[in-house]
Amino acid sequence: MTYEESLAALADPTRRSVFEAVARKPSAVGALADQLPVSRPAVSQHLKVLTDAGLVQVRVAGTRRIYAVRPEGLAELRAYLDQFWGDAMDSFANEINLKERYPDA
Repeated sequence: MTYEESLAALADPTRRSVFEAVARKPSAVGALADQLPVSRPAVSQHLKVLTDAGLVQVRVAGTRRIYAVRPEGLAELRAYLDQFWGDAMDSFANEINLKERYPDA
């Protein structure tokens, strides 16, 4: 799985809502559908995309399938985003240094 797949999967607002619900609490499709304004089949489709992107994993519990966040998938996405965070912090530090050297600028 790649960060591109993760970003593409999370681009859809409804899918992001499904992901956020699973992140709060591992759940079955029915429980997720009960808390979201989408049907069970729609939730299942969104979970498939999230699973294919490596963001969600599923485990079988009796007759139910419980969906949970896949930590490794988040690590891949976070590594991608962290590279920009470092650059942003460096830019911020440079701006502060400039303001200290040239307060009237």
